[in-house]
Amino acid sequence: MEFRLGLKKEKLTFGKTILSMQFPENLKYTKEHEWVRVEGDFAFIGITDFAQGELGDIVFVEINTVGQAMGQDEVFGTVEAVKTVSDLYLPVSGEIVEVNAGLEGNPEAVNTDPYGDGWMVKVKMSNPGEVDGLMDAAAYAAMIGA
Repeated sequence: MEFRLGLKKEKLTFGKTILSMQFPENLKYTKEHEWVRVEGDFAFIGITDFAQGELGDIVFVEINTVGQAMGQDEVFGTVEAVKTVSDLYLPVSGEIVEVNAGLEGNPEAVNTDPYGDGWMVKVKMSNPGEVDGLMDAAAYAAMIGA
């Protein structure tokens, strides 16, 4: 997700406040506002509650990288909101083994349930140690000013 070009910590859309944002403790986070949930050798990846709030209404998620081995921080897809299209960055190296098919007919799940039904890809990690370099919930909350 290309948030390097203008996310402003102090401005949230739809009247949300940072205090109402969720930061589940069982996840890891990136500075580009993706989250990672590790289950064995696999990582489930999506965008954070903060990110979806900044983007606004999600209308389309495009991920054409299933079956591809990709490196950490490579672009694995895009998310389109009403006013912008943003890149999605892979937080850990590995092969994208699954895309959340539910997003095809229900991309707004990213807005309504970013950490549940709004997940985007499942990755077979090639270097699970990369997860250790990601932020925990407290560090991510501090980064965005919560």
